[in-house]
Amino acid sequence: MPSRLVDVLFWIAVVFLVGVYVSWRATRLDRLHVRVETARAALDAALVRRAAVVLELAASRLLDPATSLVLATAAHEARTADAESREFAESDLSRALRAVSEQPDFRATVVERGDGPALLDELDAAVQKVTFARRFYNDAVAATLIARRKLLIRMLPLAGNAPAPGFFEIDDAPPQL
Repeated sequence: MPSRLVDVLFWIAVVFLVGVYVSWRATRLDRLHVRVETARAALDAALVRRAAVVLELAASRLLDPATSLVLATAAHEARTADAESREFAESDLSRALRAVSEQPDFRATVVERGDGPALLDELDAAVQKVTFARRFYNDAVAATLIARRKLLIRMLPLAGNAPAPGFFEIDDAPPQL
């Protein structure tokens, strides 16, 4: 009789420990999904801020009209792009910024005018934030995808109905400001 009680207690302990482990894995996966959502919100905010600063530069009359139009068009397309074309529009904005900043005497022309230096500093900060935010988002996505590939997560549908996150790949090489 006592050995039977020991066996029952052993199996109760095993079931309890398995339950704790499964609960821990599910909680971890949930936290990873929350991290992805938070990183995506930060990335979206950084992209919107970059587009706003580019629009401000385009409207500042510090640049020639053709350059201002190129920047304003690229920034507007990036701000109004739908989810499917957002990566392409943001990459186009990055390329437009690099093309404009590579013009001869771009920095000298902007710096010599009133609020030009402050605007360039703000643009540089916005561009750097996009780079960092995209890196943090893609790191969060990678960690979540690795966790979702675990055998336990797949056998017991611990991810629920949450869609697998996708990477955000854009050309975010910074311009020479």
